[in-house]
Amino acid sequence: MRRTDGKLGLTELLAIGVGGMIGGGIFSVLGIAVGISGHAAPLAFGLGGVIALLAGYSYVRLALTFRNDGASFTYLEHAFPRHPNIGGLMGWTVIVGYVGTLALYAFTFGAYGANLLGLTDSSLVRVTLSVGVLLFFMLINLRGVRASGLTEDTTVLIKVLLLGVFGVAGMTSVRRDHLVPVFDHGTGSVFVAGAMVFVAFEGFQLITNTVCEMRHPARDTSRAIYGSVAITTIIYLLVAFVAIGNLTPSEISASEEYALADAASSVLGRAGHVMIGIAALLSTSSAINATAFGASRMMAEMATDHMMPRAFSFRSRDAHVPWFAIVVLTALGVAFTTLNTLEMIAAFSSLTFLLVSLGVGVANLKLYRQTGAKRVIVVAGIAVVLTTVGLLIAYLWTESRPMLNAIIAIYGAIFVVEFVFSKRRLVRRTPIPDS
Repeated sequence: MRRTDGKLGLTELLAIGVGGMIGGGIFSVLGIAVGISGHAAPLAFGLGGVIALLAGYSYVRLALTFRNDGASFTYLEHAFPRHPNIGGLMGWTVIVGYVGTLALYAFTFGAYGANLLGLTDSSLVRVTLSVGVLLFFMLINLRGVRASGLTEDTTVLIKVLLLGVFGVAGMTSVRRDHLVPVFDHGTGSVFVAGAMVFVAFEGFQLITNTVCEMRHPARDTSRAIYGSVAITTIIYLLVAFVAIGNLTPSEISASEEYALADAASSVLGRAGHVMIGIAALLSTSSAINATAFGASRMMAEMATDHMMPRAFSFRSRDAHVPWFAIVVLTALGVAFTTLNTLEMIAAFSSLTFLLVSLGVGVANLKLYRQTGAKRVIVVAGIAVVLTTVGLLIAYLWTESRPMLNAIIAIYGAIFVVEFVFSKRRLVRRTPIPDS
């Protein structure tokens, strides 16, 4: 059905959610998950899906109660109206998290692109491709809502089909000795790996950033969030199972940045390698598109609410898109993807969105009478996310303390910048009254 109102329907919303998740998921972090949990890597992705569903419940309830493109930071504003810095800090953290995921997707795009060209060892080619794809989708998003929606529908459909072909074909060549013992790295490794790859599921949050541009928000918000998480989890489980069943953990870890392409080679030969390479390029492309779309609107909403510089609220006259936010977001993504490693970007992004999900869960618990949320589900989500955060921090403390220190330094910088900006914001800000 052709749409002329410029609004987003369920198809586009599912595409945004699936596109945001798969783009930063199985292609980007399969090697990391296998390196941590070995044969149990598929279970780590399954755990990530459970965490996303529990966290998604709070997003759904809050999004339907406070219909605003600002999403996460707006929820904290309403939960803590007398403490505006809490919402502001959440908003700035989410934006920096989106910068990290943009960098992750661009890094993976460059790695798979260089691999397809036979130039895997060329960091210059990887960086050039990474920067190029960010700039391309900056231009796509500057064109407007409809251009973004159509692009997302197409790329998501193609990549899901390609991954489906790989999954079905790969099931015929799975070797049992590659799958056992399941917990070859210990049962605890599943939870650590699930925490490390949570970035593979953060894309569902982008859906709440578009609530003001949905055609039927009351009906489609929950369908889009739960549906996209379910679809993505099934795909992750299938693909991770096939990859583990056809390659040893050491083989996957050796080709960490393009592990799935090597797995496809063992199943379908060179054709499979190329097919998965193309799927990776499409996946990361659609994820960049979805992230730039949702994050830029959140930045514009924050600027309108005096939580960011006013320039981020500037919109183009014709397409009415927050052009300044899109440009700055892209520039920061370019800087982050050229200066960091895949593991650093993945760890930072996963930890960031786990913390954001924790904050949203707390907000939903505090506002449960307004949102109509069931407290038992909210508390369960908070407990699971809090445990996951602790496991990830413990892992980084033990295995990569310099990386943890760098992440803490980034969070410290966010706190300082938000606090300094809030000094001028609080002078003219009108607090949200208690409901």
